[in-house]
Amino acid sequence: MVTGASRGIGRAIALRAARDGANVAILAKTHEPHPKLPGTIHSVAAEVEAAGGIALPIAVDVRDAGRVEAAVARVVETFGAVDVLVNNAGAIRLTGTLETPVERFDLMWGVNARATFVCSRACLPHLRRAANPHVLTLSPPISLDPRWLAPHGAYTLSKYGMSLLVLGMAAEFAPDGVAFNALWPRTVIATAALSMLGGLVRPESCRSPEIVSDAAHAIVTRDSRSFTGRLVLDEEVLAEEGIRDFEHYRVDPESALATDLFVGEG
Repeated sequence: MVTGASRGIGRAIALRAARDGANVAILAKTHEPHPKLPGTIHSVAAEVEAAGGIALPIAVDVRDAGRVEAAVARVVETFGAVDVLVNNAGAIRLTGTLETPVERFDLMWGVNARATFVCSRACLPHLRRAANPHVLTLSPPISLDPRWLAPHGAYTLSKYGMSLLVLGMAAEFAPDGVAFNALWPRTVIATAALSMLGGLVRPESCRSPEIVSDAAHAIVTRDSRSFTGRLVLDEEVLAEEGIRDFEHYRVDPESALATDLFVGEG
C-alpha cells in the first residue's frame, strides 16, 4: 500500500514494486485529472500493470480514518494481506507562524503526522501476520536546530511528528517483527512539490524520484526484525547496498544539487 501514489515519489515507489511483480494498492485523492498536476490513481495503476505488477487504485483522503480503514479492508479482500505500507502522502507550506493560517496547520498535521498514525494503525492487524512486514514513512531525521524550526515551524512539527511515530512504533511493535523506518532524500527531488518552495529550487538542481524509490525498495526487502527504528537518507541506504554512483539520478548533470530541508547546512 502506497499513499499519495498518484504522482512523484509515491508513483516511483509503486512502479519500483511493480517491477518485482508486486500487488500494489495505489491510494490518493486524485481519481480525476487535476488541472495543474499530473497523474491520477488510474494513470499510475495503468503504469503499474505495464511494469509487471497488479494494481488496485483506491481514491482516499488519508485524513478520513473511516475511508482509510475501508481501503485497507478492500486491499485485504483483493490481495489477501498487507505486507508493506508506505506513508508517502504529504502536505507542505514553508511559512512562518503569522503567515500560516490555522486551517493550513490542520491540513499539514492531518496529512502528515495524523495520517501516518491512522494508516499505520489500520494496517497493523494485518502486518502482524505478514512474513516480513514493513512500514516506511517519508519523513526526515530529527534536528532541534532552530534553522529548521523558526522559518516554518508548523510544517516541521508535522514532519517530525511522523518521524517520532516511526521511532515509537518501531519499539512498540518490535516483538511482532513489524519494521518501522523513515526515509528522506539528501537532495531536493523533482516533483510537483517544487512549486511549494516558491521558486527557491530549480528542477535542474534536483534528483529524480527514482533515487528514493530505489532506496525504499532496498529497505522494504530487508529483514524486518533486523532493520527497524531508523531515520535514514536515500544516499546512505543505497551506499549500504553497494551503490555509490548517483549521477544517473540527476535531472541535469551540469547543475549543482540543492540539499533538501532538514539535511546538512540546508
